[in-house]
Amino acid sequence: MTVGELKRDFSEVLGRVQAGESFQILYGRAKKPVAIIVPTDEKEKLPPRPLGLFDGVWKATLADDFKFSSTEEFLGLE
Repeated sequence: MTVGELKRDFSEVLGRVQAGESFQILYGRAKKPVAIIVPTDEKEKLPPRPLGLFDGVWKATLADDFKFSSTEEFLGLE
């Protein structure tokens, strides 16, 4: 299915995907495959992304004398 067909029939495509069908999306004049739309299995939901990915691995610090003198300076409006 081309991008144009997908845009035109998006709601219908989603309904068919919910019914179990898969669609390959083709792009450009060469109709190069760029994506596949497949139904998800409720049992195979992605795990939640962890917060604090770099916690304990990387730490950012600022010098004790680091200050902004004004909001304008912070925003680069000076």
